[in-house]
Amino acid sequence: MNTNLTQEQIDKYQRDGCIVFEEFLTEDEVEEMLKAVSESVEQMGKQKVAGDGNAEMVEEDSYYDSVFLQRLNLWKINDTIKKYFLSPELGEMLCKLEGIDGIRVWHDQTLQKPPWANPTAWHLDNPYWSFHSKNALSIWIALDDATLENGCLHYLPGSHKIARYDNVDIGENISDLFKHYPEFRSIEPVVAKMKAGMAGVHNGLSAHGAGPNMTPYPRRAMTCAYMPIGSRFNGQKNILSDEQVAKLKVGDVLDDEQQNPLVWSAK
Repeated sequence: MNTNLTQEQIDKYQRDGCIVFEEFLTEDEVEEMLKAVSESVEQMGKQKVAGDGNAEMVEEDSYYDSVFLQRLNLWKINDTIKKYFLSPELGEMLCKLEGIDGIRVWHDQTLQKPPWANPTAWHLDNPYWSFHSKNALSIWIALDDATLENGCLHYLPGSHKIARYDNVDIGENISDLFKHYPEFRSIEPVVAKMKAGMAGVHNGLSAHGAGPNMTPYPRRAMTCAYMPIGSRFNGQKNILSDEQVAKLKVGDVLDDEQQNPLVWSAK
């Protein structure tokens, strides 16, 4: 895993809210992660979130579930996934990109567009989550070549600087987000085509989406979202269990090591 950074890359990320790294995983690392992801998906069945307390979150026959196969918190059940996404070296790299002093895992997830899958509507990530932060971010690792034909990501550079916490569901109208943010309509998108092993990083308020998979082959990716240390509960459940939410009140710091382990801190 190549976590080296240049100042030019840091400046680009902070300007655009998104960046693609061409040589992030080696071929062997891609194969290792693919194996770990496949084992975890098989183990979870139709359960969407690994771990206790989320039995209600299962795959259904809906438009959303035809956008991608989604399984979350694989780090809790697979040591290989945990090794990558809880890596202090990766944590330090991500903190340098955001200019922050430390981060915790929010959740990982595999996002796999099966053959002929629906497009992913334009959306923001952080407004879905149980905390609000202008410095949350996600890494998105291509495990297959991500192309225009099979549904690669598209980013709207600079959108993170003007986004609020208004958001939309990932539904059939892929442009719904622009009803909340008409100012996004004039932004030229970055088309994030990636070879397997490349990675994109984007801010939690960066607008992004993906096209449909117009091929008979899957487009597999593994991602992880991170929150800055000191982030506070905003009252939204998101992936938290009912039991976890019952123990929280708005404003509480999210620092449960079993749910949101510390990845890296400068202190």
